[in-house]
Amino acid sequence: MATNQRQESKYRTIAADLSAKIRSGDYPPGAALPPQRELSATYGVTLATLRQALQVLEGDGLLSQQPGRGTFVAEPKAAYLLGSLRGFAEDLRAQGQTVSTEILGQAQRRLPAWVAVHLDAEAGERALRLERTRLVAGRPAVHQVSWIREPAAHQLRAADVSAGSLYAALAAVGVVVHRATETLRPGQLDKATAALLRQPPGTPVFVSDRVTRGLDDAAIVFDRATMLGTVMEIRTERAAAGLSMRWSRPER
Repeated sequence: MATNQRQESKYRTIAADLSAKIRSGDYPPGAALPPQRELSATYGVTLATLRQALQVLEGDGLLSQQPGRGTFVAEPKAAYLLGSLRGFAEDLRAQGQTVSTEILGQAQRRLPAWVAVHLDAEAGERALRLERTRLVAGRPAVHQVSWIREPAAHQLRAADVSAGSLYAALAAVGVVVHRATETLRPGQLDKATAALLRQPPGTPVFVSDRVTRGLDDAAIVFDRATMLGTVMEIRTERAAAGLSMRWSRPER
């Protein structure tokens, strides 16, 4: 029992020391750690004890162990906060992230049938289609397509939404957002979106479908965001009477 406790104390001490060095910048994001044999000798422990410490740090999202290549400091991930009725860019900027937006398209289009269902609208109804790529720290991270119904669409047709959020643009023209429902599921990049996000097709992503409603509870915006799983992570806080989450099988 005493031997097991000493071993646990050792690997946790090593994990804490490496964590402090990573957080202080001694080992910056993307940097390779020294070889495991070198690290085990430095800390005066066996390879097995060192590997336990590395597993702890990998579980904490600080390290990435790549077979045949070595152990690397993981790139920091931006958080997508569930339970926040704010625009994506607003959430990230509040976390201190540098966010920029590339507008890929902003024009009147007819609602596809699958989007119309989300908006409680008729297929073929005219709406404003807004397509954007979000860059976090200069790296493409999110592809967003938003469909905005009339009359809000008419008011936003000439608006510049490259610097702020869609919610802020809606507020600026007097459209009050009341609530939103959101479905989040795992997915993989298709060929077209992969090219926009500069990643290989099949890269893991989170796909968010959000319907935003006004004071009269009518649907105003349907938004689909495709977020790189390598750049984003999902976070939420739960309380006894707060955020409600429901698990269901994905539609096929």
